[in-house]
Amino acid sequence: MNFIILLLPIIAIVLMFRSQKKRQAQMQQMQTALEPGAGVRTIGGLYAQVKAVNDETVELEIAPGVVTHFTKSAIAAVLDPQEYDAIINGRPEDDELSEPEAEDADAAPVEDKPLTLTKDSAEKGDAEGGAPASK
Repeated sequence: MNFIILLLPIIAIVLMFRSQKKRQAQMQQMQTALEPGAGVRTIGGLYAQVKAVNDETVELEIAPGVVTHFTKSAIAAVLDPQEYDAIINGRPEDDELSEPEAEDADAAPVEDKPLTLTKDSAEKGDAEGGAPASK
């Protein structure tokens, strides 16, 4: 019984070190696989495109014409081109290629009036799309 009590913490420690070593190996492999043109996310949550890879640093373009230098260890993830495009442009690449769906002919046109929160629109009430008058 005493043997099991001593053995369990040792097994837990070995498993923790093993998983940490795996994560370090994956990070090292990802950092060595960096190449110009890849989309990345830094540990601070900044999305950028790799412009150049040096021995210890990476040059990232965070905006058109704005290049910054980061250490390789600051790169949290290398993104797929489609995932990077979806994050940066707000849509996947597939949406650019597809045609917009045809609108129903029976649907009534929707007026695109901006929502205003002025005193005048509150007096108009719901009749003209304003907010209901408060009492």
